[in-house]
Amino acid sequence: MKLQNKVIVVSGGSQGIGQAIAMLYAREGAKVAVLSSSSLDKAQAVVDSIAAAGGVARPYVCDVRDSSQVASLIADVERDLGPVDVLLNAAGVFYPTPAGATPDADASRLVDINLMGTWNLISGAVPGMKQRKRGKVICMASVAAQYGVPGFALYCASKAAIVQLVRALALELAPHGIQVNAISPGNTATPMNEGMRSDPATMKAITAATPSGRPFSDAGDIAAIALFLASDDSRAMHGSCLLADEGISAGMPAQ
Repeated sequence: MKLQNKVIVVSGGSQGIGQAIAMLYAREGAKVAVLSSSSLDKAQAVVDSIAAAGGVARPYVCDVRDSSQVASLIADVERDLGPVDVLLNAAGVFYPTPAGATPDADASRLVDINLMGTWNLISGAVPGMKQRKRGKVICMASVAAQYGVPGFALYCASKAAIVQLVRALALELAPHGIQVNAISPGNTATPMNEGMRSDPATMKAITAATPSGRPFSDAGDIAAIALFLASDDSRAMHGSCLLADEGISAGMPAQ
């Protein structure tokens, strides 16, 4: 097992990519803190699945926008499971923010969850990692950090900010034995994009633009990369952002 007895916090762990990562980490021997933003029941359902497969996990609820809640969360996890070895930031939201037509509250919510929520969790977990002189931080960026998507300017900006956050923090924290890296998924089948996947016209357009011919990756595809980054196999990696986008960002597919 690649993660035997590692304590790992997975934000956004109650659904989608975060859930797939939490379950894979547990199968590899980790003790997983499954974090949901608002529903303890959803987090508990994932924990129940992990326990049924013989793994170890605990459910938690935390609004990652609130730094005081995050501080309490880290303290609770370390009391329940032990010192945090790995922080996996998968909490995020995805919705359009058209210029001139997006309420302030919607704009703030997206940036506060995608960017500041990630920052708050890192700020909560890193002091203990620095004391122990070891740790791993893995953030979820997006292929949308690489190119613009009309109508989704703030989402694109929030994910581009994650890439730069990871690079800067890698330089800051590597001397303390802490690795900071990111994953940039492309279109990945999750509850957040179920509407897109049910629209034939959208699926046709995405398929035509995807070199691999697979319009949506599976959450398990991304979880496998997250396992690599959490394991000792990624020892030499600091400040990397691994693209997993079915080739979308490589260029124009052959016609």
